[in-house]
Amino acid sequence: MKPSASIVVLDFGGQYTQLIARRIRDARVFSVVLPPSAPPEEIARWNPAGVILSGGPQSVYEAGAPVPAPGLLEHGVPVLGLCYGMQWMAQTAGGEVQGGHGREYGRASARVAGDSELFHGLEEAQTVWMSHGDSVTRAPQGARVIASTPETPIAGFESPSRKLYGLQFHPEVRHTEHGTAILQNFLFRVCGVQPDWSMASFRQEKVDEIRRQAPDGAVICALSGGVDSSVTALLLREALGDRVHPILVDHGLMRAHEAAQVVEAFGRLGIAVHAVDAADLFLGRLAGVTDPEDKRKVIGRTFIEVFEREAKCIPDARYLAQGTLYPDVIESISIKGPSAVIKTHHNVGGLPEKLGLKLIEPVRELFKDEVRLLGAEMGLPREFLARHPFPGPGLAVRIPGEVSAEKVAILQQADEIVLDEIRRAGLYDAISQAFAVLLPVRSVGVMGDNRTHDFVLAVRAVQTSDFMTADWFRMPHDVLDAIASRVVRQVRGVNRVVYDVTSKPPATIEWE
Repeated sequence: MKPSASIVVLDFGGQYTQLIARRIRDARVFSVVLPPSAPPEEIARWNPAGVILSGGPQSVYEAGAPVPAPGLLEHGVPVLGLCYGMQWMAQTAGGEVQGGHGREYGRASARVAGDSELFHGLEEAQTVWMSHGDSVTRAPQGARVIASTPETPIAGFESPSRKLYGLQFHPEVRHTEHGTAILQNFLFRVCGVQPDWSMASFRQEKVDEIRRQAPDGAVICALSGGVDSSVTALLLREALGDRVHPILVDHGLMRAHEAAQVVEAFGRLGIAVHAVDAADLFLGRLAGVTDPEDKRKVIGRTFIEVFEREAKCIPDARYLAQGTLYPDVIESISIKGPSAVIKTHHNVGGLPEKLGLKLIEPVRELFKDEVRLLGAEMGLPREFLARHPFPGPGLAVRIPGEVSAEKVAILQQADEIVLDEIRRAGLYDAISQAFAVLLPVRSVGVMGDNRTHDFVLAVRAVQTSDFMTADWFRMPHDVLDAIASRVVRQVRGVNRVVYDVTSKPPATIEWE
């Protein structure tokens, strides 16, 4: 996809980079995150109206510190540097950066220049969010200081003639009082973009792109029944019609009765789904595998193997389509230069060197909530839109340690109870994602005067807007009591239930 205009975010490894991209999209402007080393032609491909340089954990004067490709500041579009991005800009443009000067973490009181375009219409005294150890001690030649705090005299500078703007604080986080307005001033007043990016425009652009990607031949669509793959299937059907062949691989790791439910639901939409029972193959491959990354890669490779096999039954099959999301890409591969790989998603890191089919990923540029908006735009029924996310590797990543048919059966039964009690309490829509995890731990219990030594079940429920960060859900005690009572009473093999109260970060949403 190449939008009419976009904002390119270069990621130096900052913890808030994805928030920058989200805030821009919230303003109805398309944004894309690229590694700092992205060459000029890659940046130009996105037709940028502006570039934002993120924060990062390193110091600009350290050996090996990330730097953009040469010529970025002469690219011809406005550049906004945040934190590390500001420091790199200052150093590159003739200023000076030093460590140990004005170290600040958390909220700070700032004074800003009201006549700066970045602060147009805002109060000159405002609260901002700082997180830095180094500081700009001399602004670039010709630039003026536009923000300061008691600890950081140069908390912002600008050189409108060179289209350079720098802020030491983070406007993308909610703790910065007028952060959204500052970013929107950069978008609309400095870069001159229009808030014209929408799901309707994305839909049409993506349909056109799919037709260019697959001018002929059949497309196999990997379908799970989740909103990501369901929206992918609808987009493909709109673009290519009957050339699309949705395939549901039942890897034996789905929720109870889920495969049959998905086939039936798509049938009501007039889309025939070919279901493949590959449970024995997947469980056999997972035998003895305990490392989370290894499990994901085994599942990824096996998924592709099954699709390649099924493709032989479909005349002229040339493409494989799947519902990869932007967070999947970000968490799977280090497109972010200095950032660490968090975990490999089965539909990214599991792809083999030789796929055999060309890959189509229509929603890989969207966040989870944006996919839901696109689904609503396309008329996807609520039973799909409101469904909690379910990982591609299925219950395998909710069974830490080795996966077995016995453990899967136990977890399917327990998970069904967890979701049933949440729905009974009217909490399903208030929770972004809820599920059960079968721990590789056995505890001693007593049932009917007999000693038991069975598994421990963890219940996880979170609230989030974008799944890049999440807070644990404050589950009412009576609901937790109902879940624990039913699980211990009805699920043979579990004698203890615990509740996960960890947010993301530091944890991920899934346990593996």
